[in-house]
Amino acid sequence: MDGNSAQTMVVLGRISGVFGVRGWVKVYSETDPRENILRYSPWYLGKDGAAHKLIEGRPQGKTVVAQLDGCEDRDRAAALVGQQIAVRRGQLPPPSPGEFYWIDLEGLRVETLDGVALGQVSHLLATGANDVLVVRGERERLLPFVWDDVIKLVDFDERLISVDWDPDF
Repeated sequence: MDGNSAQTMVVLGRISGVFGVRGWVKVYSETDPRENILRYSPWYLGKDGAAHKLIEGRPQGKTVVAQLDGCEDRDRAAALVGQQIAVRRGQLPPPSPGEFYWIDLEGLRVETLDGVALGQVSHLLATGANDVLVVRGERERLLPFVWDDVIKLVDFDERLISVDWDPDF
């Protein structure tokens, strides 16, 4: 699926617990800063992708808490614990020139500068030191996402990432 499609679902976090007795939930957010997850509504939760309108939310200590429509008590909030929070790609602001969302890279072909095909981007990992492309082809490769050293070009028109990488590694 094309990551640029406005209908593509992008996971931004998950419901990590309940907060209080009035149906609020604790949210583990993968946005930076973490409270940016509150900018989006509706949230699509779980495998069925049921839409839930965000009523209210705020940072709370080291987490984020939120109240969703139809979630008026602790029992309903508890039923949401563990569900992923996704939004449609079209809900995200357009990236600045030269920037992109990770989801936009998924599915792109990866080739060396000599044209050797390494596979396609499966997903990315955040490691702390630098992000890592997980490339699946005849085998899985982990390529550090380091501009100029490894990543030489990202071409969305050609759906290609050119890398400076030894194909035997």
